[in-house]
Amino acid sequence: MSWWQALLLGLVEGLTEYLPVSSTGHLILTQRVLGIAENDAANAYAICIQGGAIVAVLGLYRARVASMWRGVLGRDEAGRRLLTCIVAGFVPAAVLGLVFNDTIEEHLFGLWPIVFAWFVGGLAILLVRGGRKADAVAERPEGRDLDALTPRLALLIGLLQCVAMWPGTSRSLMTIVGGLLVGLRLSAAVEFSFLLGVVTLGAATCYAGLKDGAVMLEHYGPLSLAVGFVSAWLAAVVSVRWMVAWLQRHGLALFGWYRIALALGVALWMIV
Repeated sequence: MSWWQALLLGLVEGLTEYLPVSSTGHLILTQRVLGIAENDAANAYAICIQGGAIVAVLGLYRARVASMWRGVLGRDEAGRRLLTCIVAGFVPAAVLGLVFNDTIEEHLFGLWPIVFAWFVGGLAILLVRGGRKADAVAERPEGRDLDALTPRLALLIGLLQCVAMWPGTSRSLMTIVGGLLVGLRLSAAVEFSFLLGVVTLGAATCYAGLKDGAVMLEHYGPLSLAVGFVSAWLAAVVSVRWMVAWLQRHGLALFGWYRIALALGVALWMIV
């Protein structure tokens, strides 16, 4: 893998990780376009450079992170409750991920399953949200703030997150929708999605690194990993800031249309 390929993959990862469009699907597509073979090393690389996106959220939401750390020390009750919710939301993915990880990689890490997930997810966004007008309802006055989230509701969000184990579905999409379904404001649902992602993506990164890190480094080397990590970090900072502003003003409809167009375009590319 050349430095510019690593840079491109990092940019794709960072820009798409927290958007409801599936970063894994975009990375797999980019790898195929670049001619990078489908193997354990490529899959591990796509997961491990998520670390850059994790660092971006830790920096952007450092006040929340600090609050949770004070909660661990018994000095911040709100931070302790939020951390408990994040753990509750993470548990379903941790259990199902360990059980089905190899099966998912074997059967769902192909472009056709991803195209299907992109298309269905796009239709779901448009049908459920009904475009920009309906999206405005998401930021309704009676919606809950993040401080009102309970572990039981967080567990429900975590169960929806498990659907995103199918590449192309989008972890961000499922957790944001889950947050809205349990009554959170759109802004609170997005923030919880980001914070839950830190734990979920962090666990996936550690697992992939331990499982296939050696073969990944043998194939691509530490420089490619470093370039991908740093570019993912910087791109994620830009992406998260843009996404928060966009969703508060326009809602999810754009991402629904994008997913459908991308699915049709990639399907046509594979057919011809």
